[in-house]
Amino acid sequence: MSKHLLLCFLFFLSFSQLLLSSCFSFSNSTRLCPHGQALALFQFKQSFSIKSFSSRHCDEYGGSTSYPKTEYWKEGSDCCSWDGVTCDLVTGHVIELDLSCSWLSGTIPSNSTLFCFPHLQSLNLAFNYFFGTSVLDGFGRFSSLTHLNLSASGFSGLISPKIAHLSNLVSLDLSLGMGIEYALQRFEFTLNDFDSLVQNLTKLQKLHLSGISISSVFPNSLLNRSSLISLDLSNCGLHGRFPDHDIHLPKLQLLYLGENYYLSGNFPRFSENNSLIDLDLSFTNSNGELPASMGNLKSLQTLDLSNCRFSGSIPAFLENLTQITALNLDGNHFSGKIPNVFHNLRNLNFLDLSRNNLSGQIPPSIGNLTNLHDLDFSYDQLEGVIPSPVNGFPSLSSVVLGYNYLLNGTIPSWLYTLPSLVELDLSHNKFTGCIGEFRFHSLERIDFSMNELHGSIPSSIFELVNLTTLHLSSNSLSGTLEASKFEKLRNLDDLDLSNNMLSLTMTVHSNSMLPNIRSIDLSNNNISGIFSWNVGKDTLRYLYLSYNSISGFEMLPWSSMRFLDLHSNLMQGPLPTPPNSTNFFSVSHNKLSGEISPLICKASSMSVLDLSNNNFGGMLPHCLGNFSKDLSVLNLRRNQFHGIIPQTFLKVNYIRTLDFNGNQLEGLVPRSLTICRELEVLDLGNNKINDTFPHCLGALPKLQVLILRSNHFHGHIGFSKIKSPFMSLRIIDLAHNDFKGNLPEMYLRNLKAVMNIDEGNMTSEYMGGDYYYQDSISVTIKGLDIEFVKILNTFTTIDLSNNKFQGEIPKCIGNLNSLRGLNLSHNYLTGHIPLSFSNLNMLESLDLSSNKLSGRIPQELTSLTFLEVLNLSQNHLTGFIPQGSQFQTFGNDSYYGNPRLCGFPLSKKCKTDEVLEPSQEIEAEFESGFDWKIILMGYGCGLVVGFSLGCLIFLSGKPEWLVWIIYKNIHKKIVRNKRSTHRRGTRRS
Repeated sequence: MSKHLLLCFLFFLSFSQLLLSSCFSFSNSTRLCPHGQALALFQFKQSFSIKSFSSRHCDEYGGSTSYPKTEYWKEGSDCCSWDGVTCDLVTGHVIELDLSCSWLSGTIPSNSTLFCFPHLQSLNLAFNYFFGTSVLDGFGRFSSLTHLNLSASGFSGLISPKIAHLSNLVSLDLSLGMGIEYALQRFEFTLNDFDSLVQNLTKLQKLHLSGISISSVFPNSLLNRSSLISLDLSNCGLHGRFPDHDIHLPKLQLLYLGENYYLSGNFPRFSENNSLIDLDLSFTNSNGELPASMGNLKSLQTLDLSNCRFSGSIPAFLENLTQITALNLDGNHFSGKIPNVFHNLRNLNFLDLSRNNLSGQIPPSIGNLTNLHDLDFSYDQLEGVIPSPVNGFPSLSSVVLGYNYLLNGTIPSWLYTLPSLVELDLSHNKFTGCIGEFRFHSLERIDFSMNELHGSIPSSIFELVNLTTLHLSSNSLSGTLEASKFEKLRNLDDLDLSNNMLSLTMTVHSNSMLPNIRSIDLSNNNISGIFSWNVGKDTLRYLYLSYNSISGFEMLPWSSMRFLDLHSNLMQGPLPTPPNSTNFFSVSHNKLSGEISPLICKASSMSVLDLSNNNFGGMLPHCLGNFSKDLSVLNLRRNQFHGIIPQTFLKVNYIRTLDFNGNQLEGLVPRSLTICRELEVLDLGNNKINDTFPHCLGALPKLQVLILRSNHFHGHIGFSKIKSPFMSLRIIDLAHNDFKGNLPEMYLRNLKAVMNIDEGNMTSEYMGGDYYYQDSISVTIKGLDIEFVKILNTFTTIDLSNNKFQGEIPKCIGNLNSLRGLNLSHNYLTGHIPLSFSNLNMLESLDLSSNKLSGRIPQELTSLTFLEVLNLSQNHLTGFIPQGSQFQTFGNDSYYGNPRLCGFPLSKKCKTDEVLEPSQEIEAEFESGFDWKIILMGYGCGLVVGFSLGCLIFLSGKPEWLVWIIYKNIHKKIVRNKRSTHRRGTRRS
């Protein structure tokens, strides 16, 4: 027995020595990789620079922390021990290279030493920046490669077709990265190469090509790969229709097809035997209702159908998706009520049903979602009160219910007690009551704007040290705010308290408050006195203080200011000079006075300068026309400026509006205005300009509004040398000047912008195109002086009144069938009212009063069904007043001063046997459809026939039959006329 044990011990000892020897030998053989491969790796390292910027997206999208792996590679050491390098345990050859998130920056040339590793099985270069490098043929040499990841690394250009030869690939990821630097780069497959890749790589389990330009229909063959686990073809330019048949991919866990904007189809039908976890069809053209087969997705965790065209109601079988954590149905056409299906969806942490047509109340089962982080039901039509949670929302960080317009009641108290709440948006609803006190300081964004809240702003808001956005505008909040309360809100970026009833007390602080503030809107409140709030000295860019009672400023200290709106206050004294960085500056409707300092011309980026409706005087600085290359609007209306209009404008400029109305400016219209090719509005009205008509303005291609009224313009307007002048003009006011001669027919004929406006296909907009500045004009229309604070893009009017025009009214005015107002009153016009006026079917106001017009009022004018105001008084019109339609609504004032008119509404009755005067009968015939060409043809034919008959009579010696026919007809007409005269004489007696 003892011998047997001894033999066993000796055998074990000898075997142990052999085993240890073998292990040491094996370890020694794998410690060093081949020298050539170590050298190749080190040369590959040296071909790049190390920049953390190259991998900055790794932490957010790569799932790991970036660091410079190759920095720790030491020449002469074992490359198998280098970070990111894995060697074969037997041969020592490099078989895996993981340099993802390694801060590498540079290019990979075709002769790179990267391609010197024939045994490589896995290569990961993701989240670096190899800008401009294409996927080269060299990648096709790795015949043993099973895993290739080049995602988010700045590769671009055509992908080598040799990638399709890597038949052992199990995982291929060439996805484009995030960020602008990757958007400028773009992978691209040719259609044949992509088909080859799909056909040849039969072992693929993971295929991620997000962002690669494929521009193909969806490859149906991929749906036959039973081995497929993860498929990402998002943003690949896929088009056509996604297959409608059932999908049998039992291992498929991830399917991303989002951002293929032209890919259509219904929701995919998955068999019951599926493993799907993530499905993304967002930003595709997918449509239809959600099918019942969607309930088969028992393992589904994330579902993103946002920004598609799905419709119908949200199905109740959503309650079967018990594993779901994220549900996004934003931006579809779902309608009806939100089903009460959330009792069992306890894993749900993200729920977005925004921007649909959902109605009804928020279902109470929402209160069961205890793991919810984000809730967004905004831009729907929900109503009623917000339900209370069952067990609270300990993890809820975002609640967005804005723009439903019908949610009401008081704001629930539980919303003020959420410990993790970061965003709370209840804007554009009908919530009432007071704002409560917040218990926790996690909030970063609050938006309660456009509700019916009242009371004061709670003190707890001023303790929210993480707050970046505070919007409480358009409520009925009141009380006095002390500026010092904002001292703790050092992260505040955007403050909007506009359209309330708040006042503000300010004390002078040596240190600027709110060091990160960019935008403050306190407009339309009760703020008064000197504005002295020292806030955002280096960061404030947008300040809105309009519609208050502010009397002035201690200073305008903001070095980064862009938008400064101080209009409609009680400011007095000289003009405060805006910071040189200002783009928008408005002090209109104040009581400012004095001259404009030339210092304002240092604001070389100014786009809108509005000094209107003040008491400024003096001469305009010469620099005002050319101080800013960005100048779009210069509005100086209703001040007391004198002197001349600035004569110099930049050769390349973007001036759209010049408004000098209501000053005392003199001299000539600057001919240099012709270089203002973007000019749309030129208002020089109510000044003392002494000039002839500025024909040169007809060359401005975008000029829509020209107002020269109430100046000293004079002379004949005459003709223009410009081929098609004033092609865009639709508002013309030359009233109250000394123009004479005929009406400018050439210009009136070319007003294409007043012809054939198709309002049905136009979007109603106001001139100016800016929420904070829109053009305004004062015109005389419908007998009233009206100020349009906004100019609708379909409004048209012509006012040539109170001049010395003479002659007949051009018939071509009848072609201006989109004209709404026409005023030719107080001139010396003669002749008839043109029948062509019956074509002005959009006309609302017609004033031809105080002229010398004669003849009848055309009956055809009764077709003008939009006509509200008609003034034909003080002329020489005769005959019947037309009856019917709008003419039944006009009173005596429309016709007085025409003693030969008769009929309603005048007391003078008409005689029943009055007929049209011959001249009007003839004009009526011509205007009602006869063409001069036809008339001339008839005249020519008659001349030929008459000449032939004359020759016949002359040659045949007065044929008796023809003489008898002519004599007999003449005799009948004479007898008939005598009888008619006799009857009229009898009646008169």
